[in-house]
Amino acid sequence: MTEGVTGAAYANSYGHIRDELRRLDMRIRLRALTLPLLNQEEPQAQLERTVYISPGEVGWLLDGAGGAGADKEAEAAMRKALHGLSEQIDCAVRSSLEAGIPLALPRLADLFGLSEFELQAVVICLAPELRAKYDRLYAYLQDDITRKRPSVDLVLDLLCETEDERWKNLEVFSGTSALLRRGLLQTVEDPHSPSGSSGLAQFLRLDPRIRQFLLGDPQMDARLAGLARLQAPASATVSDAEPIGGTAAPVRLDPVLPGQRRQVLYLQGPAGVGRASLALRLCACAELSMLVLDCRALLESSPEQQRELMGRAFREAALQHSALYLERGELILGESARAALKSLGQLADEPGGPVIIAGDVPWTCGHVFAGAHFETVEVPMPDVAERAAIWRRQLNGRTPEVADWAEDLAVRFALTPARIRDAIAVAEQESRRRPGAPAPSAEDLAAACRSQSNQNLGDLAVKVDARYIWDDLVLPETKTAQLREICSQVRYHHRVYELWGFGRKLAHGKGLTALFAGPPGTGKTMAAEVLAGEVGLSLFRVDLSGVVSKYIGETEKNLFRIFQEARSSNAILFFDEADALFGKRTEVADAHDRYANIETSYLLQQLDEHEGVVLLASNLRTNLDEAFTRRIRYVVDFPFPDAAHRQRIWEAHFPAEAPIGDDVDVATLAREFPLAGGNIKNIVLNAAFLAAADGGTINARHIRLGTRREFEKLGKLWNERQPEGRVVIR
Repeated sequence: MTEGVTGAAYANSYGHIRDELRRLDMRIRLRALTLPLLNQEEPQAQLERTVYISPGEVGWLLDGAGGAGADKEAEAAMRKALHGLSEQIDCAVRSSLEAGIPLALPRLADLFGLSEFELQAVVICLAPELRAKYDRLYAYLQDDITRKRPSVDLVLDLLCETEDERWKNLEVFSGTSALLRRGLLQTVEDPHSPSGSSGLAQFLRLDPRIRQFLLGDPQMDARLAGLARLQAPASATVSDAEPIGGTAAPVRLDPVLPGQRRQVLYLQGPAGVGRASLALRLCACAELSMLVLDCRALLESSPEQQRELMGRAFREAALQHSALYLERGELILGESARAALKSLGQLADEPGGPVIIAGDVPWTCGHVFAGAHFETVEVPMPDVAERAAIWRRQLNGRTPEVADWAEDLAVRFALTPARIRDAIAVAEQESRRRPGAPAPSAEDLAAACRSQSNQNLGDLAVKVDARYIWDDLVLPETKTAQLREICSQVRYHHRVYELWGFGRKLAHGKGLTALFAGPPGTGKTMAAEVLAGEVGLSLFRVDLSGVVSKYIGETEKNLFRIFQEARSSNAILFFDEADALFGKRTEVADAHDRYANIETSYLLQQLDEHEGVVLLASNLRTNLDEAFTRRIRYVVDFPFPDAAHRQRIWEAHFPAEAPIGDDVDVATLAREFPLAGGNIKNIVLNAAFLAAADGGTINARHIRLGTRREFEKLGKLWNERQPEGRVVIR
């Protein structure tokens, strides 16, 4: 006699399963009593025995005795015994749960809302996985030695006493029932059945992961290997002390209660800002594990596989008492992910534990969660104080200048916690290459920070190495003073907006936008490089051909990526030929005009929200939309250089080590050739290559020929009698 017969609590799930198998044996015995069989004759030989199973063999399998004859009295006695055993099992289950002893079968029923009938169907399918005798018993009951798996018809026969009960419970084996929809049981076709692959003849098979769960194996579903990983709440303590930006509103995970609406959280923020750390903390507070599903790996499979794997992930999260965390969740919004998105919505609409989606773009498909409680939570970049705390903690023990460097790096580089750690690792690797393996220097850390800002802009912007310095820039003093003022605004942004409180007065427009206007070749790009080098930030020149798209909405997506990456790395964005993107809005004459105006309005919105530096360069200042002009903090006009400035430009372009002939006179060149700095650079380079091929000394003839080629390129008239002059290189 087992513990369950007396009504005492089970010690574990195994005791409960043993009693459930005893109850199944009694149901089989009862069915055998009442089942009319065609093979009632006792087999006379071993060969005949392999063809069909005798009643005597059934009795031997159940209790070692021969089969008993069926009569009404025996049937009634057995039904009474079955009823008594069921009451005792139910009593023992209640006692176990009240004592806090977890039992796998009741837990499975709670997780997926199974009825008692559905749970007993699971037991019927579990039995052959535990004891081989049920293969032959099921074959006997189905009057076919080849039918060793339980069929829908057999389950109904074992669990239903009347025809009405059979008809009522047929829906349990439809595709909409929890048993099949959640993959607890699977249907298998019977190739020998005339009814084929549907109806009562279908075999039922217990899913391997459910068998694993019922037997207490905590290992994750092997079919999710490479797609999902389980993180326990304890791992959240690793990053608990690391501050991340505060969310817009308090957020928590609701307790998992049977039948409640599922909670779906979308954590929006740049990569590395701490979305996973926040999710782990939320799970720890709710005493949940976290099942992480990699959406990028998921979407590498076919649409059919995506639906299946998404279902397995939801089921695994339930079995592991976990929240489901969708890593790179914004990928679910793509065109190629429609099957996954649809499955996500359908599964999330069912009651269950929380789902957390992490992404870096706004979630645009909230309508798919009609039956769930959906909420978007913004996870912003950490502010300067939080970044300084991260720098201090990460640099502690690595360098004695922790206090001095942490504040400076936090102000200069708006990096996420993950990128701060990566920057320190890069700086340490670089420092180890030097003799003596010294600790990273401030410049090592700054260079490493800059290297973190070019990770997601490769197809939309080009990183520009800031090689020029102030001495290379030839401009009137008033214009140079404006550029230095821009540097001061970048350098003291934190002091004015944060420490002095000006940021509280502005809801938007905290960024710095400057327009460099002037003819081609007057130094606009060079000035952008000088500014980036002066303030120690990365400079990205935006590739308009990669940003502007003919497809509706793609331009806005590209602009969002550009500004978000610049925001997370504190990089300077440089829009050359800006009038192509920042042009005036027009009256709407057709759909093209309407969408062009939408793009312009979206760009205005991004400029308002961006708190970094944006530099615009344009040859046609009047072509810019007035709304952009209002948002520009500085307009620096780059004038066409006069003769004195041209002479300085000529001198600046000749390196000290270049061989210059005595007949070259830059004063005469500056006076006679009214050219911008970009043209002068081309002439000097062309002359240098001509000289290299013609003896090795740059003389007036080479410069004259290089100038002629530049004039021809510009479409200007060339006078063969242009002066050659003498040269004095200072």
